[in-house]
Parts: sequence; C-alpha cells; structure tokens
Amino acid sequence: MTNNSTNNIQSSTAFIAIIGKPNVGKSSLLNRILGQKIAIVSSKPQTTRTRIMGVYTHDNLQLVFLDTPGMHKPRTRLGDYMVKTVSDSISGVDACIFVAEPQGELTESELSLIKDLKKQDMPCILAINKIDTLSNKDILLSRIAYLTSLYNFDAVIPISALNGDGVNELIDELKKYAQPSPHFFDDDALTDMPEKAIVSEIIREKFLQLLDKEIPHGMAVSVESMKERENSDITDIDVIIYCEKQSHKGIIIGKGGAMLKKAASLSRNDIENFLQCRVNLQCWVKVKEDWRNKQGLLRSFGYDAE
Repeated sequence: MTNNSTNNIQSSTAFIAIIGKPNVGKSSLLNRILGQKIAIVSSKPQTTRTRIMGVYTHDNLQLVFLDTPGMHKPRTRLGDYMVKTVSDSISGVDACIFVAEPQGELTESELSLIKDLKKQDMPCILAINKIDTLSNKDILLSRIAYLTSLYNFDAVIPISALNGDGVNELIDELKKYAQPSPHFFDDDALTDMPEKAIVSEIIREKFLQLLDKEIPHGMAVSVESMKERENSDITDIDVIIYCEKQSHKGIIIGKGGAMLKKAASLSRNDIENFLQCRVNLQCWVKVKEDWRNKQGLLRSFGYDAE
C-alpha cells in the first residue's frame, strides 16, 4: 500500500491530523470523508486507542488523515500511550482539524490541545460537529464566536459527520494545504492498517456497543490467524479476546455463550463487507490481569508504550 502510485509532478499531498476530545465524532468524520468504515465508532469515549491513517485520493489530490485518540487525562499506561499518540500526530502534519461540540464547556483536554496548537503555530480548521442536534442555530453562532476567540483558526466549518452536512466544504478547505508531491499511497488505498488490525478493531467495536461501563475498555483483541481456504471464498479467522478479570470473562462470554455469539455474529457481517468474502470467525476469551499497565503486554497488543 505504501508504494508511490504516480510520478506526476502535478500531484499534491497533505497530511491532516483529526484532533479533539473523546466521543466528539473524529472517527465518524474520517469514515464519512473516505466513504467507507475504517475507524471504529461507538457512543463510549476513548474508542480509538491508536493513530488510524485514512487516505482520500481524488484526481491528483491525496489527503492523508490521522485519526487520533480522544485527548483525555490518562489513568493507565495505555492511556499514556494514547495521549502521546495525539501529541506526536500534531507535530508531524501539515494541518489539523479540531473537532468540537456545538455547545457546552470545553474540557481541560481540549484547552490543552489548543495550547499545543498555539505552541506549534499549527494551521488548523475548526469543524463544529453534530450541528444536526441543534434546533436553535443562534447557539452555533455564539459557539463560533467563543471558539475563534481561543485560537486563530484558518476556517470554521459547521458539519454533521452523521449525515454529511458540511463535509464537502471541509474537504475543499483542506485542499489548500496540499503541496506538490508524488502520492505516498496507491490511489485506491484507504488505509495503511493491516487487515488483521482492522478486523480486531471491528470486533472490539461490537463489544464497546454491547457491554457497559469499564469492561470493554479493559479488552484487547488479538487476531491469531487469518487464512483463505484453498478453492473457496471462505476466510478462517481465529481471535483471542483478552480481558483483565475473571469476572469480566464471564460477562464477555455471557450465559450459554450468548454475548460472545452475538458479538461474533455482528463482527462477522462487518468483516465480510470489509474483506469481500465469507468469514468463519472463531473467538476465545482469556484473562490477562491489568494488561493496560504492563508494557510488555501493551507492546504485544500493538500499543508501543515506549
């Protein structure tokens, strides 16, 4: 996926980080821009754990998006890794999209992000998401006035990642950051994430949607194997789901295995749509106590905590 797709001198590229607090709609925005689900989405905060790259290519333009974890106050080593991922992403891009709610007080993490933008004098577009939830548009005007008083944003675009309002206007603004350059990814690429990583994220998303409170945040999904059957359109996928406590294991499996079966069934549908083939998905659950605070386990699950 990372081979240059063109040597056309007229081609242009920009790297864009999508930043904001947890559950503000960053992953939904990325999926809307790409026209396909790459980043997982749930109503729970801190859904995205690592930096997810999405690639938008149209004619000679290529925009490479970095969907970052929601900025928050970390309570575990995994949380430390997530916050570091945000900071690293901001420092290595051409511009940022700061995604904000249409109303409500800014959190400490949002104010911290704005401080980082000022420190680096980073070009940034303000995308006020969830405008579909507003009945009184005067609220939006006051919100714009407040947020633009905090930082000199290059542009302000009210959007709805849910229904697509304002997203085309946002893309038009982002084009201004593109510089003459060969494309870094093939023109048909959507992400640099390996298929195994996307499959594991799809499965984790289903548990985030089905389970309450802390349990899904204490889960890690490891795709042990993915093999295409010979002379068949079936792919066999073996997955181990790790949790932090024995009591959580029982909840994840459910009575008579009902919860695990439900999550696997929902996951299978999305995985088949992604891989464009039939899938035989087998899931097992194991306990790794306090894995979010153990550096070796974090690294083995794909979270390089150093």
